[in-house]
Amino acid sequence: MIETILCEGTCHALKEKYHQEVDPAAILIQKTKKEFEGDLTLVIFPLSKLTGISPPSIGEEIGLFLKDHVPEVSSFQVVRGFLNIKITDAYWKEFFIQHHQDDHFGFRPQTDSPPVVIEYSSPNTNKPLHLGHIRNNLLGYSLSRILNANGQRVVKVNLVNDRGIHICKSMLAWEKWSGGETPLKAGMKSDHLIGKYYVLFEKKYREEVERMMKEGMTEEDALKKAPLILEAQQLLKKWESKDAATVRIWKMMNEWAYEGFEETYKRMGVEFDKVYYESDTYLLGKKMVEEGLQKGVVFRKEDGSVWVDLSAQGMDEKLLLRPDGTSVYITQDLGTAQQRYDGFHPGRMVYVVGNEQIYHFNVLKATLKKLGRDWADNIFHLSYGMVELPQGKMKSREGKVVDADDLMDEMVETSGKMTAALGKTEGLSEKEADSLIRMVGMAALKYFILKVDPMKTMLFNPEESIDFTGNTGPFIQYTHARIRSLMRKAREEFNYVPADLSQVLSALEMNEKERTIVMILHDFPSVVREAAETYNPASIANYVYELAREYNQFYQEYPVLREENKAVSDFRIELSAFTGQVVKKAMSLLGIEVPERM
Repeated sequence: MIETILCEGTCHALKEKYHQEVDPAAILIQKTKKEFEGDLTLVIFPLSKLTGISPPSIGEEIGLFLKDHVPEVSSFQVVRGFLNIKITDAYWKEFFIQHHQDDHFGFRPQTDSPPVVIEYSSPNTNKPLHLGHIRNNLLGYSLSRILNANGQRVVKVNLVNDRGIHICKSMLAWEKWSGGETPLKAGMKSDHLIGKYYVLFEKKYREEVERMMKEGMTEEDALKKAPLILEAQQLLKKWESKDAATVRIWKMMNEWAYEGFEETYKRMGVEFDKVYYESDTYLLGKKMVEEGLQKGVVFRKEDGSVWVDLSAQGMDEKLLLRPDGTSVYITQDLGTAQQRYDGFHPGRMVYVVGNEQIYHFNVLKATLKKLGRDWADNIFHLSYGMVELPQGKMKSREGKVVDADDLMDEMVETSGKMTAALGKTEGLSEKEADSLIRMVGMAALKYFILKVDPMKTMLFNPEESIDFTGNTGPFIQYTHARIRSLMRKAREEFNYVPADLSQVLSALEMNEKERTIVMILHDFPSVVREAAETYNPASIANYVYELAREYNQFYQEYPVLREENKAVSDFRIELSAFTGQVVKKAMSLLGIEVPERM
């Protein structure tokens, strides 16, 4: 691509003129800002420091060298510490001819390198998936597709947190107050029923704590000594000792949770290659802790609890086993990491988990290293910010959570109203209309979340996400549908067949809009590569919006099918087809479907 050509040309200039050997990867090329003339900009400041020559002088000399020695450079302009470079139309035309009918454009063939294991979702079986889980799932699934498009083998995994004190809370509440209620009897989605009892436990528990505080106990003591929490802790011990009655209820309620999760995942459009369960992996984790005791890299305190000292790594002591021998959250993470390494020998293990767990993953890596697992360096925590709503933060234990199912229902309902009001479903069968409404609603949700950098806390506004004119999923979907409509009309009404542009394009002069679209299409492979390197689907989202916006402006300003010059019309049809192909590919990397008509 042209960036590589310019980097190599700059290195040749530095060697020939200044006897400086520079790695092409160290040359910084970026898009020229719109207020300046040029296509690409070479940042001169680092080269000025290297050579001791002022930025304007070295910029002028390198610009002249590139113009004389690189055929793709037509002109240049030096603006302070920046060399703005104009690329010849011949280069853009040749790129278009080579790639506009390439089905694999932008994607790399799969390599034999070790796979990347990506964990996302990680639900708890005491409640349904919520808005935060939606961001988690969409990020993880999109990242898996982006890495795969870059030739990497990917294993998508889910760790279900199906044991622990939080699970026992919903179990205990169901035992005490359900009267044997089941999802069928209640007429509720199965995971929502479990969430109902988790919230009920917290309500009753809080009432006990407040009563004990009124009787003179401190809040700290009341939280530890309230009868309900003591019963939940006892239930956890009974589960770990495999008490038959406890395990029976646990299995039943977990099956309810799994059934509900699968329904939600299907609607969300995400999937997994393997599912791990904490109830399995915690045992391996406990075994690893025992191994650490034998090696003397972890230690037992007088109360029987087991800890690891990470003060030398800049962290504190970390609990690995409670005094009663029960495991904690990190115990199962040790076991899960070992299982994944043994099963896949991955080049990297990626955990898509909220940024409140940054310290936890630092502890996990350090503990694994202490246990002699050097592959712990391959662990990467893709942390992301929380999702907030216009009305504030969510609190699951208080029942103030936007369930994923409810939000998806709302998105589809809003989509139905919007598409009907704008006439988007006219002429469609009921089945086609329902499919389009679902597609638009889910695109609005997915795109709005994925267009934000993962590290940022985001405000999700359902009303803003469904808009056919702004930076939204529906706007991009509409662009694709518009292009597909144009292609159908070209074939059916104008008898168009794909043109061979290799002869005619050289004689055509592209207008500024056409040239801009070709340049954006040219960027697609590098954007896909950048998204994989930075683990950031937002790069893809922002790219495809820019492409859709530029194409729509072009479509409004210039005729395509009714252009009198046949060569120009053929080029614009092929330009439209290429744009539609890239829009569809980019949206697929975000896990978003695009319609054929709208």
